[in-house]
Amino acid sequence: MISHQSEAIVLRTWPFQEADLLVSLFTRDLGRVRGIAKSALRSRRRFGGTLEPMTWVRATYAEKPRQELVRIDQFELLASPLAQPMDYLRAAALAFYAEVLDNVLPDHDPQDAIFRLTLTVVEQTRAGTCWLPVTYFSLWMPRLLGWLPALDRCTACAAPLEEAAYFHSGSDGLFCVEHRVPNSSLLTRESLALAQNVERAPLSTFADGPWPRQRAQDLRRFTMRILERHLERRLNAAAVLSQLGG
Repeated sequence: MISHQSEAIVLRTWPFQEADLLVSLFTRDLGRVRGIAKSALRSRRRFGGTLEPMTWVRATYAEKPRQELVRIDQFELLASPLAQPMDYLRAAALAFYAEVLDNVLPDHDPQDAIFRLTLTVVEQTRAGTCWLPVTYFSLWMPRLLGWLPALDRCTACAAPLEEAAYFHSGSDGLFCVEHRVPNSSLLTRESLALAQNVERAPLSTFADGPWPRQRAQDLRRFTMRILERHLERRLNAAAVLSQLGG
């Protein structure tokens, strides 16, 4: 049996047998792992307050060769999304991050850039507005996964995109007015410029100005469609965010 200790983010938990929990965990060292937290529903000393989705912990766990599930021994709390008052929008944003990560991350494949992105957006969601980190996360995830084409050129003709662009459900890319297809959706000039800037700057660059829910709605629709197309499923939390105006 090989023992590990790693920073990790709790993605999801399920009841498993009597007082045990099955835990999906995004670790910094080994990527996503799944394991059994024995007596987690009873043990406050080992797991108290650390099992909520998007909680940042230091996880101690052990794995056996040729066994899919690890044995999770203990979590040390590093930061909790519940440290600030929780509202429905914030809960939906956290659920969105967890749902995307739990579905896109391969097992046992370290993804340090995605781990750092996740810590950044969760902290921003915990401390401030939600629409900014949701927008940032939904654009950077397909970028880091290699699903997002260049946003400065038309996918069809490679012409520079400087004004408004168009997107549709059958493609990951953006299109100029000449190559848009019927039933395309508009990405405004403001959202296009924002998307191009987000690819070049950290989240903190955009945190000073106001972020009402109307800002970059079209950009979020574009990037969430990409995520759902590659996952081949609808994202429940994305639907909730849409219902909330995002």
